[in-house]
Amino acid sequence: MKSIFIVEDDSSIKKIYEKFLKLRGYDVIDTASNGQEAVEKFKNFEKKPNVILMDHRMPILSGIDATKQILEISNTSHIIFISADRSVKQEALSLGVTSFLEKPISLNNLIEFLNTL
Repeated sequence: MKSIFIVEDDSSIKKIYEKFLKLRGYDVIDTASNGQEAVEKFKNFEKKPNVILMDHRMPILSGIDATKQILEISNTSHIIFISADRSVKQEALSLGVTSFLEKPISLNNLIEFLNTL
């Protein structure tokens, strides 16, 4: 079972991801509402998640900046950038994220993608 860490500031989207992924058999190990919280939680995970779902536009620390810091700690997790902001796609991919998925995203398409990892 893949472990997933959800980083999303919109609480309704975060809850939808969490509920849907759990129903599909994924282990949602934690969530964060901003990039800074994500980095702090990631540092403290004894076992790093298989996948991080990362939003971009968040308070305190953006998804791009959080991704940079997370990758400095460990690059063992697949980071899936999910954002409506296409302007950061190339930057995210150049950092080494596994993929960039554009919002709005179909939950079934997300599951199909996760199954390929």
